[in-house]
Amino acid sequence: MTERLQGLTETPAGQGTGPFALSSDLISELLTSMRLRGVQYRRVQAGARFGLSFEAQPGRAAFHFVAVGSALLRTEDGSVHELSAGNAVFMPHGQAHQLFSGPDAPLRGMDAFDGVTLGDAVCAVDACQSGEPTPSAIFFNGFMDFDLGGMQGISRLMPDVMLVDATGKRYPGLVPILTSMRHEVRAGRVGFAGVLARLSEVAAAMIVRGWVECGCDNASGLVAALRDPRLARAILALHRRPGHHWTVAELAAECHVSRSVFAERFQATIGMPPLRYATELRMLLAGQWLAEDTLPIESVAQRLGYTSHASFSRAFKRVTGRSPGASRKSVRATPP
Repeated sequence: MTERLQGLTETPAGQGTGPFALSSDLISELLTSMRLRGVQYRRVQAGARFGLSFEAQPGRAAFHFVAVGSALLRTEDGSVHELSAGNAVFMPHGQAHQLFSGPDAPLRGMDAFDGVTLGDAVCAVDACQSGEPTPSAIFFNGFMDFDLGGMQGISRLMPDVMLVDATGKRYPGLVPILTSMRHEVRAGRVGFAGVLARLSEVAAAMIVRGWVECGCDNASGLVAALRDPRLARAILALHRRPGHHWTVAELAAECHVSRSVFAERFQATIGMPPLRYATELRMLLAGQWLAEDTLPIESVAQRLGYTSHASFSRAFKRVTGRSPGASRKSVRATPP
């Protein structure tokens, strides 16, 4: 799965590689609804020989930063990547993986280590073997809730592993963030745990932004649509005004093409009719507003252009399979 490994290349916004590069407006729209919230962070120190195994966490993204030493990263498909001090890794799909010192290192589940609480959602783990007073490697890693809102389809196109090296050759804008993280990990100043957690979220967001600015690599599905001038303006309009009940003719007019050309192109590229896409987008946003923003159901319905609570509830259940109230209750009942 080497082709899924995406290195970040410094490319100015709006200068993608396709015939229609992503504009700054489209990039802003893609990133406006992005939510990255850390739910579990660890500062890990390890000896000369270590093997750390991380279980899969579907729906969450994994982030690793190597502050001291080096490590090998092995993913579910068996691919192995070398990491050195200053490297960061973002894994948007949260698949199972391992960090280890060498092929002969025995693996131990990360959850088997006892941690010392450092702050909110941050703990310290000592993975050094007895007799190793000084750690040979220090990492900061975590899992984050990763949600792109109405653009959630984009996340499925992301590579399994997104690497950023310490030299900044591939993405210089991240160098100051990673340098600050390295100082915080090594110095251990008062409040460093909270600072590292926030810096990790910023670094992850910048990695995603860099990937989007580079044209999202493979132009397929939604990405292909965003790079197609016959479709991009319509998608931007849908995301800017989700509460407007669009017609195919209105969307075609946004793109300055005929209704038939627009509908055919949209179906072929996205894989669904434009009005179905608009409905699913509304329900994605509704789920986010109900669960995370805790907006009243009536307010969500009004914001999305529904004239009544009942009509919104019917549409929500038809798309998601559950009522708005049940969706909110299930989220509240989920333990943190």
